Amino acid sequence: MLYDVIILGSGPAGLSAAVYAERARLNTLVIEEKPLSGGQILDTYEVDNYPGLPGISGFELGQKFREHADRLGTEFVNEQVKEIKDLGDKKQVITGKETYESRTLILATGARHRKLKVPGEEELTGRGVSYCATCDGAFFRDRTVAVVGGGDVALEDALFLARACRKVFLIHRRDEFRGARILQERVRQTENIELELNCKVTRIQGEEQVSSVLLHHNIEGTERELQVQGVFIAVGISPNTAALEGMIAQDEQGYILAGEDTKTSVPGIFAAGDVRTKQLRQVITAAADGANAVTSVERYLSGV
Repeated sequence: MLYDVIILGSGPAGLSAAVYAERARLNTLVIEEKPLSGGQILDTYEVDNYPGLPGISGFELGQKFREHADRLGTEFVNEQVKEIKDLGDKKQVITGKETYESRTLILATGARHRKLKVPGEEELTGRGVSYCATCDGAFFRDRTVAVVGGGDVALEDALFLARACRKVFLIHRRDEFRGARILQERVRQTENIELELNCKVTRIQGEEQVSSVLLHHNIEGTERELQVQGVFIAVGISPNTAALEGMIAQDEQGYILAGEDTKTSVPGIFAAGDVRTKQLRQVITAAADGANAVTSVERYLSGV
């Protein structure tokens, strides 16, 4: 079968694209690698910045997106993509089980947060461990939190959280930050941000919620415990583009070069959500990308 569009990924961008594609009466297939649709929001305990649904859990929001696509009759398969081929007016998606063909592709494979890989991180994700300060910071008003990282995102997260939190520990494994000088200056001038340099987190502790982190001082060799209610990890993010290497233009970090119209360097292939170059990576911007991608698909298929 030759599909009109194959969507790779079933996070907010992919599911939004599926809804718009079905409403446009396009013959659509969604290929997802994980058993549950929803993407990264499944790991978010509560989403408070998606308009109209304040306080909804990430799991519930992801399921609502999937239910909408199901109600419109979207076809889903749960397979791992091994290779993508551009054959001009036809694209091939090769999985571990099958080869699918389509006139267009929407890449909504998302990105993954780099992790500390310390005890307690996985167990407490969504229960005090977060990878998005702008998503979850509001839940820690007047509390003490830690930010882990030394780049621009970590510095920005610390400043953002300092507006509402009682205290913010900024933990970095080196003695100097990598982030912009102006951000470093602002961090050092903010009274309720305390720097923990030359330190690394060795364990995140808590039962149902985060209660503390254990730190190891890299020079002194000492260990200490910080009492915190939240840990915001900002040690980098990596786009899921392994199957696209050498095929589509990407920036130096591996994000697919695509603007608001989601067009990539390959005609007929579009990129939506966290996988593309963009200023803000949130549920609402991913969903908007999905809608834009289908509009671009329609224009491409009609020869506009």
